[in-house]
Parts: sequence; C-alpha cells; structure tokens
Amino acid sequence: MQQTKAERLFSGSIGQEYDMLKVICPSAAKVSHKVGQALAEWAPGRSLDVFEIGCGTGITSLSLLTAREGMTLTAVDNEPDMLNQARHNLAEWVESGRLRLLEADALSALRNLAERSVDVVASGYAIHNFLQGYRAEVLKEIHRVLKPGGAFINGDRYALDDSLAHTRATQEEIKRWFKTFTDLGRQDLLEQWVVHLFSDESPDHIMRLGPSLEALKIAGFPSVEVIFREGVDTVLIAAKCISADSFG
Repeated sequence: MQQTKAERLFSGSIGQEYDMLKVICPSAAKVSHKVGQALAEWAPGRSLDVFEIGCGTGITSLSLLTAREGMTLTAVDNEPDMLNQARHNLAEWVESGRLRLLEADALSALRNLAERSVDVVASGYAIHNFLQGYRAEVLKEIHRVLKPGGAFINGDRYALDDSLAHTRATQEEIKRWFKTFTDLGRQDLLEQWVVHLFSDESPDHIMRLGPSLEALKIAGFPSVEVIFREGVDTVLIAAKCISADSFG
C-alpha cells in the first residue's frame, strides 16, 4: 500500500530558524543555485510555468525566479512557519505577480493540477524528506502534470549507494554539526537537526541515488541526467518524452 499522508518534519524551532542550514550545510546554497541554473538553460526562449515542491523559506525559489525572465512560479509548502518566512523573503516577487505561494503538501497540490499543465517541476531539499510510498506517488504525479517535453529538476540529498561509505560520511557530518552548534551555543537546535537527520537516514525515508534513478524511470521518465554531485548533494534532471506514447 502506498503512503499518501504528508509528514510535517519542520515544525518548531528547526523550521523557525531554517537559515541555520546555511551554516551546517553550506553546499545547500550551491545546489539551489544549480537548480536555478538548470532552469535557465532548459528550453531557452520559452515562457515557462514552473511548479516548486517544498519551497521552505524560499532559498531555491529565489534561484528559480532570478534564473530567467518570462517564467511564473507556483511554490508550495506544508509548514506555515517556513511559508511565512518565504512570504517575507520573496514579497516583491509575489507583488510582481511572478510568484504564488500556497500552503499545501506536495501530493495534494500536484493532484489539484491538470494533466500536462506545467512546463517544469523543481525542488530543493524536499523530496528526500518524504516516506518512500508517498515519494513514489509524488513522482507519478510530477510526470502526469508535466507537459510533454517538460522536466523535473531536483536538487537534493541522494544517499550514497555504498551503505558503508554513506554511514561513514554521515558520521563525519554529525561530528561537524556537534562542533558548529557547540561553538554557537545552540545545543537545542543540534538535538532537533540530529533527530531530523536520523529520520532522513531511516529505511522508510532514505533516498539512495541508484534506486532513485530507477524510481524516476518507473514513474515514466525515460531520460534522467545527474548534472551535479558532491557527496550526497545532487542535482538531476528527469525529462518527459515529447510524445507521451514514445516510451515503454
């Protein structure tokens, strides 16, 4: 049975102080930039209707909006605290009419979209938070709502396929977090981020790269390209066929 209920993993201080991600994971900004860069290079010269999953405080949203003119963005998140920060951070884009922010979980929002209605679906560090079954349903919906020739651009945490190497890398990551949060005197946030990381690493959540590429193909994407990878930080593009019947 597929999991279709959205979790809320950023309630409380971890969501209220999400900018701490820039300190503990400086590569996150690079990944968000590369998602925007990928959008800038996709289907040049066309006006694009873009849908963003899990906009959080608006870090990746801003990269998308500044990447190219002639595009509109609808961004969703199911955490009110983070969405309020996005409304503040991106107020000028909302006022210009180029950005619409909605409080909704990814699957519900996607199911409210018409088939073949979106040029690009993008996301930054959201999909890995989903339970495996919920994620599979989201991927199917992404494929459904994309226009033929559209793309899913995802910058995210894709675990190493070598589980031993991944465990060692995660241990080193936690060591860095302990030093960083201790130096800042923020052991309260350290506890929440470590708990969150354990959720990411659990069997029901962990998103390894190899199986994830296969899951995208199962969802209907015949072409998936990894355009950036440093450790677990990854950006990929999954393209939908121009002819919906041209893959099998």
